[in-house]
Amino acid sequence: MILQLHVLRTVATRILGAALILMSILQILDLLDVTNDILDRGLGVAGVAFYAALRLPRLFEQVAPIAVLAGGLFAFSQLARESAVVAMRASGVSGYRIVGMAVPAAVAVMLLDVLCGQVLAPRADPALADWWKNTTPVAERKVPAPRTFRAGADLVMAAGASADGRDINGVTVFRRDAKGILIEKIEATRAHYKGGGAWTLDQPRTTRFAGDLAQTSTATTTTWPTALRPQDVQGLFGDDAVPTAASARRALENGGSDRPESFYATHLQAAFAGPFVSLVMLLLSAPVALANFRSGQGAVLLTAGLAAGLFFLVANGMLTALGESGSLSPFLAVWAAPAIFGALAVRTFLALEG
Repeated sequence: MILQLHVLRTVATRILGAALILMSILQILDLLDVTNDILDRGLGVAGVAFYAALRLPRLFEQVAPIAVLAGGLFAFSQLARESAVVAMRASGVSGYRIVGMAVPAAVAVMLLDVLCGQVLAPRADPALADWWKNTTPVAERKVPAPRTFRAGADLVMAAGASADGRDINGVTVFRRDAKGILIEKIEATRAHYKGGGAWTLDQPRTTRFAGDLAQTSTATTTTWPTALRPQDVQGLFGDDAVPTAASARRALENGGSDRPESFYATHLQAAFAGPFVSLVMLLLSAPVALANFRSGQGAVLLTAGLAAGLFFLVANGMLTALGESGSLSPFLAVWAAPAIFGALAVRTFLALEG
């Protein structure tokens, strides 16, 4: 138990240190761009701190895999240099068990990555966007461009939306039949979500098309039944919002979407595969633990592990982009790189372990 805690503590502290350093660097670079704007708006140091706090979930998502790679390389190389690995193997502890002792650290990063990507960041991003919008000086505010998206079989154009996604302004709904022919157009000043999967349209002006005829009618309010939800609206009107597993699934089930189906299918798979990237990074760093630093093998494996980890991130990103565009199956686009690089890491470790 003491030996396991020693290995786990060594790996975990190195991963934590790498994550803090990387997050600090990204945070500083981010604040260099916005600090002057925040101070000019009279928000002071509290505003800078508020901005930095809301950015933390996304920053952790970005640095988590690299932190595990860097932390694993530093920790295993230290254990190898101190001959701790030699001593453990001489006492009957296999290399597999040594790596297994470090796995809980990677699992903790995986769980925290899921928490940030699926829970914290989707809540922090709209709050940050709304805060930034409301604190922008009136003279500098720009009228947002209308958004066009699909809500089931309906095509929708909207001028804007509230921060909580429960109100949409300047709504135009184009309804089509099964053949894709336009049969109805509804223009409303506002759409309000009233729960139960239905929206209320204020002051709707409905135009129905039947062949060459068009009939127009007005009303005070009308109900718009759709699978669209406030969370979908937040994502559609957010700036470069990354779909969560829940929002991607809703988009595939006729919820709000403004991108191809392949984009949401890929991100649905990525929501499950993403956390395993940290585990692959730990496996890529593991061969360093069995290296002989006296013969120069350690430096070679250390460099190879770092290069393999970076190449893995590049390959994973390229395959994901192919999946989003529909050029590759979403399943292959998301799971191919982790499976291939994980297998290569295990094969290398097995060869060194003998």
